[in-house]
Amino acid sequence: MSAATRPDMSVDISAGASRATGVPLKTVIVSGSASRPSRTLALAEQIALALSKRAVLDLHVVDIADVGSDLGRALSRSQLSEAAERALRTVESAQILIAATPVYRGSYTGHFKHLFDLIEQDALVDVPVILAATGGGDKHCLVIEHQLRPLFAFLQAFAVPVGVYASHNDIQDGVISSELVRSRVALAVRQAAQLARPPRSQGVAHSLSEAALSPS
Repeated sequence: MSAATRPDMSVDISAGASRATGVPLKTVIVSGSASRPSRTLALAEQIALALSKRAVLDLHVVDIADVGSDLGRALSRSQLSEAAERALRTVESAQILIAATPVYRGSYTGHFKHLFDLIEQDALVDVPVILAATGGGDKHCLVIEHQLRPLFAFLQAFAVPVGVYASHNDIQDGVISSELVRSRVALAVRQAAQLARPPRSQGVAHSLSEAALSPS
């Protein structure tokens, strides 16, 4: 099992998008924190746990703490190590993405951005993304709207309307302690579960624009 892409669990708590087929949704956490332990990773895992109550998940973790040094040495994708390339392919094959980063100097971390710089530009088209961030106080909460949302808009992913921000006081011992943060998690995972689609390789997923134009 690769340190960079850890398939953490397959969860079956039946409800939501994947229950009808019984096929797990490949859900990928990207944690932009280089620290251990990490409040950012803890928040992302709590989001995944909440999502598992709505859908059957095949959960994978791409952790910058594991793969960041490999990413940092690569100026192009051809220079990536096997572990880093495997991490990128894991992200590119996600059916739901949980993108979480600590706030660093007013934005996402450099290695987090570098990972998304290197993925195929069209790989995340129409993929539901839950945006999450952690910071030292509430003053950083707009990083989701001003930094993360434009990034995933460029990638044509479908970032769900509700983002999840947690300050250092909102997570205690790896668990969300704030009722407000828990309520935002609940809204975000409901939105993501409703948008999740079967793998595009099955030939049954359509773009959001095509779906919107289809006659009812």
